[in-house]
Parts: sequence; C-alpha cells; structure tokens
Amino acid sequence: MDKKVKNILSYVFWGAVAVLLVWLCMRSVDWGQFGEALRQCRWGYVILSMVLGAFVFWLRGCRWRMLLLPFDPATSRLTCFNAYNICMAVNLVLPRAGEVARLGYVVKHSSKDADGGRLLTIDKSLGTLLTERIWDAIVTLGMGAVLLFVKWDQFGAGVMQGFDGIFKAAGFMLFIKGIGSGLSSFMHMKKAWVFFVYTAVIWFTYWIMSACIVWALQDIEAFAGLNMTDAFFLMIAGSISSVVPVPGGFGAYHGVVAGALLSIWNIPMGTGMVFATLSHESQAITQALCGLVSYIHESFFRK
Repeated sequence: MDKKVKNILSYVFWGAVAVLLVWLCMRSVDWGQFGEALRQCRWGYVILSMVLGAFVFWLRGCRWRMLLLPFDPATSRLTCFNAYNICMAVNLVLPRAGEVARLGYVVKHSSKDADGGRLLTIDKSLGTLLTERIWDAIVTLGMGAVLLFVKWDQFGAGVMQGFDGIFKAAGFMLFIKGIGSGLSSFMHMKKAWVFFVYTAVIWFTYWIMSACIVWALQDIEAFAGLNMTDAFFLMIAGSISSVVPVPGGFGAYHGVVAGALLSIWNIPMGTGMVFATLSHESQAITQALCGLVSYIHESFFRK
C-alpha cells in the first residue's frame, strides 16, 4: 500500500477514535449542570492558564534550541518558538504530523555550509526531538513515582484501579526509540544545566496551569476540596493521556482526567468533564492562536 494512503488511513482511523472517545466521555454529561458550572467558573484563572500555556511554548522553544545549537549556532529562539507553535497547531488536526512540520521548519530556516547544504538536517533535528521526549518521559514518570510514594494512601488505590494499563502503555516504549541519535546533541550541548532549568520551569508552569483550573472551579462544591497536590496529580494524568495518538488529545485527555476525578475523588464523570473540558479546550485554543500568530509571522513578516 502506498505510504501516503497509509498515512491518510491512519489519520482517519485516529480521528474516528477521537470522535468515539469524545462521545463516550460526553454521553454522561448533564448539560444543564455543565452550563451552570461554566457560569460559576472564575474565568480569570482560565485566561491565566492560557497565558502560561503560551509561555510554556516559548520555554520549550528555548530548550529545544539548546539541543540544535551544536549543529547550527545561528538557530534563533524565534525560529524554535514558531516551529513549536506550528507543530502544536497541526497536531490539533493531524496527530504526530506536527512533529514533521516542526522539523521541516527548523531545517528550512537553518544556516548553510560552504557547499550550500543545510547545517540542520531532518535526521539531526529528529534526534533532538527524541531527546526532548526522553527527558519529558523521565520527568513525568519520576514525578508520578514521587507523588505516589508520598501520597499512596490518597492516590494509590485509584491508580491501580484506573490507570494500570495506561502506565504500562505510557512508560517505557518512549525510551526504546532513537536514544542513540537523540542523546548525541545533548552530550555536546553547552551549559547543560540551563536545559535542566528550562525543564524544571516548564513542568512547574504546567503544575500552575493545572492549579489555575482547580482555582477556577472553587465555587463548585465538587471541586472545592481540591488543592495543589491534587492539581499536580491531574497534571501527570493529563500528560499520560498523550500516549493515545488522537488529534489534539481530544477524548483521550477527557477520559483519563475525568476518570481520575471519578476513581480518586468520587466526582461523577459528567461533573469531572467540566474540569477536563476547561483544561483541555483552553489549551487547544491557545495552541491554535499561537500557531496562527506564528503562521502569519512566517507568511507575511519574515524575510
């Protein structure tokens, strides 16, 4: 079968899976209660979460640039930021296709050597992308392990009941692919400690973004008891949902996060969908807006 046809069939399949997951999640929603919950929402916190989401894109672009600099010292922060924005916007529609667009963008804007070839190539930039994935997987699993160790009495039973399969699927396949090519750029990176600072700030910001949605829903009884630790756990649960390659995480994120709220805090799925929807859709809008801004900049302003 032609590769292009396979890709189209893959996109259609995962798009259908996303629609099915969204339907399964939403069928238990009482839309009257859902609308009332939105009216009680403190929208300032939701907007703050969106602003922080755009800030994370900038941080991720800066962190990725550190991995690209050993190959092309002229790589700019703006190039990496635009590449990341376009990647996230494309992934809203075509799962995993955004990574291809991201790599193609930085290669297109990389410097040329004496022979006219690009200093950055697809294989080199792919290695840096895999390095990012590996470190983020390590951080996610590490934070999850620490949280479960410290708060096993609160989260342990729920995780064992609801997320056993997800943890198995999420974890260790990420470490198998492309470790050798990815780590080469990391080993040649200058000021590696800055990379770890970026990583720490990125994940701390994700935590605050999750907390913003918790704070936004404090006037609703079901969410009034949630705290920063709970927001931390929900952040980890949401990141694990990205293992399912559906467009933009639609359905997968909602199911995992609402399932966590049900299994650990006994918040009904329909009510938990309020948190999942606010958290996911606010960031989907942020991704779309940032991608649009970067596309406009690339199309009309960049020479």
